[in-house]
Amino acid sequence: MTIEDIRNVRLEKLAKIQAKGINPYPAHTDKTHSIGEAISAFETLEKGVEEITLAGRVMSLRGQGAIIFFDLFDGSEHGGKFQGILKKDEIGDEAFDFWNEVVDMGDFVEATGTVFTTKRGEKTLAVKGWKMLSKSLQPLPEKWHGLQDVEERYRKRYLDILGNPELHDLLIKKSKFWDVARNFMKSHGFLEVETPTLELTTGGAEARPFKTHHNDYDIDVFLRISVGELWQKRLMAAGYPKTFEIGRIYRNEGSSPEHLQEFTNLEFYYGYADTDMGMELVEELYRTIAKEVFGKTDFISRGHEFDLAKPWKRIDYSEEVKRQTGIDLATATEKEMKAKLIELGVKFEGENKERLTDSLWKFCRKSISGPAFVVNHPKLVAPLAKEDPKKPGTVMRFQPLIAGSEIGNGYAELNDPIDQRARFEEQQKLIDRGDEEAMMSDLEFVEMLEHAMPPTCGFGFGERLFAVLADKPLRETVTFPLMKPKIDEE
Repeated sequence: MTIEDIRNVRLEKLAKIQAKGINPYPAHTDKTHSIGEAISAFETLEKGVEEITLAGRVMSLRGQGAIIFFDLFDGSEHGGKFQGILKKDEIGDEAFDFWNEVVDMGDFVEATGTVFTTKRGEKTLAVKGWKMLSKSLQPLPEKWHGLQDVEERYRKRYLDILGNPELHDLLIKKSKFWDVARNFMKSHGFLEVETPTLELTTGGAEARPFKTHHNDYDIDVFLRISVGELWQKRLMAAGYPKTFEIGRIYRNEGSSPEHLQEFTNLEFYYGYADTDMGMELVEELYRTIAKEVFGKTDFISRGHEFDLAKPWKRIDYSEEVKRQTGIDLATATEKEMKAKLIELGVKFEGENKERLTDSLWKFCRKSISGPAFVVNHPKLVAPLAKEDPKKPGTVMRFQPLIAGSEIGNGYAELNDPIDQRARFEEQQKLIDRGDEEAMMSDLEFVEMLEHAMPPTCGFGFGERLFAVLADKPLRETVTFPLMKPKIDEE
């Protein structure tokens, strides 16, 4: 049968339900227990004679003459699945036959009865009565194979999650990932804040933004590309010594296993702290996430092995580039850098020294398993970081490096207003030359710095950490990835 044939048959079943004066989509259910609760309390329930009512989606149907077995699923704890049994001589001919006539896999039903254990040891509900809660008109994917086409999996993510227990559990684990991160920050005295997602100028990162229009003010605004970096620094000046925010950010750039246009990040700002204090906190945070979410600190991911419990190395940015490529970033010309990138087969965008330097580093980082912190970045790749007085030309910046990827970004934040204004001016020159990812100037932020901001360590990380620890492409860990509109074939 085609999908359309199946749908027509189910429409006929829907009509049968309605012909009996039954609402196939009621708003109320008499459910007394979730399936998880019924499993937890099973021994107590089995000893008693009290009836309970479960509700959920029918995930399997097995008929044996006057007996019907089915599995009910509600997504609650302990797997959320419970077996039910209808016996014609116990539930009655009418209720039994009506179930046979109208219930399909995929329907949501309510079933009332008593629990018992079968000879095979299966926890089971002996059904005394039932009610339709939501009649399905489309069939579920085939049980053993599910959705195979990648685009179809992402487009019909609800079916992908329903039929894929690993993905179902992964998304629960991702929720816990952010819960652990939030609890960690609060337990270390950080205040959770909210900052604007619409901005007149994007700050805190170098990325191409999304633009939209604010009708009331009749102005163009941008969706933020960081989790309120310049706003949280204002809060440092306002007298809050520790802040953090978990939120969505938007970057109008290409997709890859590590990049999406919309994702969640956490950023914190730690007043009166230097980069050493920041790195110490980040190590503790990542280990806590690993232990509480994944139950371990040692991982194999993307062809790399690493253990977050081991001491984290410090890797000098320029020294590593020179070691792997022979390029001395302090003296190399743009022509030499481009030639080396071409020789290495590295695709790169932009031909200014900042972009070329970044491309060389991205080539080098792929071979490093970590855990490590990349430090001593050249000043030109970090326009918001404080210059290191001990190493002129470099900044006080650190990035966790795990499985060949940068999994976070931290600075000793620049709080010299004169220096900050000069760096914004340099970024503006890049914009004027057509660099769409250069950082926009924010002179009101400079004005804030003129009122003084304390020494601050800022750090941010996002969903990429979860994807690496789960050894999944970033897109696979997103609940509903953005898809192009489906074009119907004529």
